[in-house]
Amino acid sequence: MLIGLLVITLHLLLRLDHALMARLSEGFVHPVHKALAKLCAVFPFSVAEVLICLFFTALLVYIILKLARLRKATDKRREVYIIIMTPLCAAVCVYALFCVMWGTYYYGDDFASKSGLTDKPVSVEQLEKTTRYFAELAGEYSDRVSRNENGVCNSDREKILERSAYVFDNAEKKFPCLAGDRLCAKGFNFSRALSAVDFMGFFFPFTGEANVNTDFPPALLASTAAHELAHQRGVAEEQEANFAAVLACLEYGDPDFVYSAALLAYIHLGNALYEADGDAWLEIYESLDGNVIADLEADRAYWQRFESPVQTVSDTVYEGFLQSYDQELGLESYGACVDLLVNYYG
Repeated sequence: MLIGLLVITLHLLLRLDHALMARLSEGFVHPVHKALAKLCAVFPFSVAEVLICLFFTALLVYIILKLARLRKATDKRREVYIIIMTPLCAAVCVYALFCVMWGTYYYGDDFASKSGLTDKPVSVEQLEKTTRYFAELAGEYSDRVSRNENGVCNSDREKILERSAYVFDNAEKKFPCLAGDRLCAKGFNFSRALSAVDFMGFFFPFTGEANVNTDFPPALLASTAAHELAHQRGVAEEQEANFAAVLACLEYGDPDFVYSAALLAYIHLGNALYEADGDAWLEIYESLDGNVIADLEADRAYWQRFESPVQTVSDTVYEGFLQSYDQELGLESYGACVDLLVNYYG
């Protein structure tokens, strides 16, 4: 417990030292992630998922055994102390390791500074122009992806994940800071559980794996895989990972990936435009291709099924997590990729 608390305290005290965090993230953390990711790539399943399941299984077994022992213990206060402190110590140590293996990224060099791109504020006119561009691009590619009898995208999820290994090939030539090994994003078997807590995917810093929810409609799966792979390549902030995902998918050129990227970009840009100029948003929305609207509706209907207090708590916790690392916009930080999109594609 004391060692873990010491590491956390040092992280809190030193994380504003930009030079130190940059050296630590680039010189230690990123190489460790690359090594772990290559090691775990040997396994066709998500090692992260196995570790998470084992952790919670062990915790449950531990609590059951300790409660059974508590009934027979003569010194019950000591047993209660052990029952509480052991999981607490484990949690502190895991968080301490997380601070080192992921938290340092937030205070080193971000993607914008490493790539030379700008995320300066944009005008409503620029925002409208870029939103229209991605709406039209989504329409152009909407008939190049597989669809079911209802007109909804039904691209093969497994094949998308297999091809995700190549999604950054062209992007890393333009932006060497995105360089990395050809590794696939991995599907999460308990994806329905991820949906319940409002997660489309996550990067697991203890194994270096990009994990993706494979239960939601597949129209956005390719860009989600690219987003998590961007984290694997050292892009920590969510808004920058979204931009990197759009960039990589468009540069890749595969129809499933281009369409998914255009859809992702339109969603973020459209949300921003709706707040800035509702009339302009409506005009663009009414011009959307019917296939695009079908996919947007399918995605909305899917996530609506999971609206619950559990999802609300999950969003609140995650927003607090983002803010604890000085991402002041919280969950809205996903919308901050709009500035990068408009400055680069506008």
